[in-house]
Amino acid sequence: MFQDFAVTARPEQGPSRLQALREILATEGLDGFLVPRADAHQGEYVAPRDDRLAWLTGFTGSAGFCVVLQDVAGVFVDGRYRTQVQQQVADVFTPVDWPEVLPGPWIVEHLGAGKVGFDPWLYTVGQMEALIKAAEAKDITFVPVPNMVDAIWEDQPAPPMAPVKGHPTSVAGESHHDKRARLAADLNARGESAAVITLPDSIAWLLNIRGADIPRNPLAHGFAVLNSDASVDLFMAAEKLSDVMDHCGDAVRVHAPETFIPHLAQLTGTVRLDKGSAPIAVQSALMQSGADISYGQDPCVMPKARKNAAEIAGMAEAHLRDGAAVVNFLSWFDTQDKTALTEIDVVTKLEEYRRATNALLEISFDTIAGAGPNGAIMHYRVTDETNRSLQNGDLMVLDSGGQYADGTTDITRTLPIGEVSEDAKIAFTRVLQGMIAVSRMRFPKGVAGSHIEAIGRLPLWMAGQDFDHGLGHGVGAYLCVHEGPQRLSRVSDTPLEVGMILSNEPGYYRPGAFGIRIENLIVVEEAPALPGGDAHREMLQFRNLTYAPIDRNLVVTALLNEDELDWLNAYHATCRQVLSPRLAAEQQMWLDAACATLTNSAG
Repeated sequence: MFQDFAVTARPEQGPSRLQALREILATEGLDGFLVPRADAHQGEYVAPRDDRLAWLTGFTGSAGFCVVLQDVAGVFVDGRYRTQVQQQVADVFTPVDWPEVLPGPWIVEHLGAGKVGFDPWLYTVGQMEALIKAAEAKDITFVPVPNMVDAIWEDQPAPPMAPVKGHPTSVAGESHHDKRARLAADLNARGESAAVITLPDSIAWLLNIRGADIPRNPLAHGFAVLNSDASVDLFMAAEKLSDVMDHCGDAVRVHAPETFIPHLAQLTGTVRLDKGSAPIAVQSALMQSGADISYGQDPCVMPKARKNAAEIAGMAEAHLRDGAAVVNFLSWFDTQDKTALTEIDVVTKLEEYRRATNALLEISFDTIAGAGPNGAIMHYRVTDETNRSLQNGDLMVLDSGGQYADGTTDITRTLPIGEVSEDAKIAFTRVLQGMIAVSRMRFPKGVAGSHIEAIGRLPLWMAGQDFDHGLGHGVGAYLCVHEGPQRLSRVSDTPLEVGMILSNEPGYYRPGAFGIRIENLIVVEEAPALPGGDAHREMLQFRNLTYAPIDRNLVVTALLNEDELDWLNAYHATCRQVLSPRLAAEQQMWLDAACATLTNSAG
């Protein structure tokens, strides 16, 4: 099993650790310390060594941070984690609704005056600018210091040292030589001599390499400098790279990680730095060099987001393979006495079917199998202690995915256990309507995720309901299952472009009762012209990559209009067409029944 069910953090450990941290802060003359869920590479995902937030507080969500002051410790989480944080942290910590409450004003309110320490490797330039601005009228200073959590974490894991492998051009769609040349040409056009790259997925994409330093994500820890002559200085432990030195070639110069800062201090010319991802420590090193800093986006971010034809083809194949595995699971699930199963049984069986493809390299995140009230915890992770037996009347949110050499998958289906309430079915149908509305969209070029997100919420809004996560996130091609900058979110101003892959996942959650989520991955493509349309106006649309049945037993067809019903029936017809050749006869029969045509019972 890739997934285990061990309890990784306990609330009862928090008070003693918080007290130890406060004692060392007092010794160092600090009135507070910032504990983000971040590492020096500023990716979303962290290795066990860097999971300081979970170690200190018990909170294991993938986003959040803690502000420790001497008399209060705020754990800031967004809407996805507000149920989870209440269960995971001791009462010495105070959950704070973020971003409704921002850390700067919160610190001003609770501290008034004093010195707040932070690790300059764990905060970006942009983050610290916002904090400093919020406190500029008060007698509060933010001081870069060694990490105070590391000072009290006696059994902190060692840094990850997993081997790196090459990612073939056949699935990458472009050699790393051509990528480096293309991006270097842009640096030259902007008069920049180099760009500093700290994000692990940017380095992986640029050099066509994959690693295993981060659970569930094929990334290797390191830093890089892309030079305007298309060469790269790569700062990564040499022992990781023994299998890819020939792949990298002479234009990729490997250096020990500890030489990264001295190298930065020697750069000259104009060097690009991304405020959104570069740690303060990197900016400080550049300021000591003879270089002029040009603040701009990591040069890999947008090219990585715009998948090429080979990457899209690989993602499509990975989704068909994965979809067949999901159908095999669903077929098995339907034959079981579901009340004899637990959440762990579900997770284990689904991973078995993915493993049976003989192509699964990893799961793309810990499978979410939340039954009944656990389904209302949006990023629920079942453990040996929380494992729940399925019960008649439950809904189960099953959110899972796989990492394959040709693509990354992420699919959510909501499954009924026995007969569920009519209220739950109606809510499910509203979620489905939002998902269908986004799937059917055509939109002008230049539209961003913030313009689209409301479309997936409208059926819920009309019923006075909503959900507290974004409508969709970007997805990498055998990279991170969460990839920026493309998002379907009210805070995303990045225009959607051809080749971007996103999730389409509206949901609804009733704490203590049930959760609902339906998720497909979609790719942005050009939309064909329509009769009577503006010939001069470029239009885009989404194409589904994910194929697996949506449970028809939960659909209240009377709520669907003709277009929605036609879309659902067409989607299921395509599921039968593309998945049946990959299934055994018994599973084909199950799929035919699961995808049978629905009619509107109201008419």
